[in-house]
Amino acid sequence: MTTTTAPATAVAPQHHAPVRRPSLLRLTGVELRKLVDTRAGRWLLITIGLVVVAIVTLLLIYAEDSEQTFFTFFVTSLLPVNVLLPVLGILSITSEWSQRTALTTYALVPRRERVVAAKLIAVVLAALASLLVTVAVASVGTLVASATGGAGTWQVDATLIVNGAIVQVAGVLMGAAFGLLLLNPPLAIVGYLLLPTLWSVLGELVRPLRGPAEWLDTSRTMEPLFTNHVTGEQWGRLAVSLLVWMVLPLAAGLFRTLRREVS
Repeated sequence: MTTTTAPATAVAPQHHAPVRRPSLLRLTGVELRKLVDTRAGRWLLITIGLVVVAIVTLLLIYAEDSEQTFFTFFVTSLLPVNVLLPVLGILSITSEWSQRTALTTYALVPRRERVVAAKLIAVVLAALASLLVTVAVASVGTLVASATGGAGTWQVDATLIVNGAIVQVAGVLMGAAFGLLLLNPPLAIVGYLLLPTLWSVLGELVRPLRGPAEWLDTSRTMEPLFTNHVTGEQWGRLAVSLLVWMVLPLAAGLFRTLRREVS
């Protein structure tokens, strides 16, 4: 009895197409969609728009005719929006940890700094979009004022719009910095609202702290941005305060995020 061995057939190795990592543009689009898809982010964005409309409406009803100008509508609307935007930054940064999606996200995109960069770009774009909404609503308010007997003047320097963009972007990035540092939404929101406020109060009450507060209190250093002219010294004070309250927390938070174990 003889056996016949079939000749071995060479199997050609299969070549798989290399997996391309998602681009930063695509990651930013995903983060922008998250801002709208999540209930908290969606309602926060709606609240920001409603607050701007409410502020302008109240000014049209109760403000003096001479105060019903684009400048008044725009600057007054910036203040409450600047309080809400940092919360949006915090929710965006901490969403992976609060919703327990960090394992999935960082498995798909192992380089965590790219995810963080996409989140920061997304919240900056959201801040600029809120500025456009503020400009649009203030413009409508000015038109209504001119038609109902108010001043309705448009005399405003273009630098005021640029300064408004700086205020909004700096505010949302400060919130994102606290979120990145603490990685817990309630703790980050409380920390962001409490620590700068506490420092501002101490700067008013404690005499030796009044000098440093002129450079480190963001409520003071940002105040000149709501005018049409900012001096060089005021820009310097703003830069120092943002270094302390935005850049340093961002750097420390990024270091912590890159090293934190995902479980």
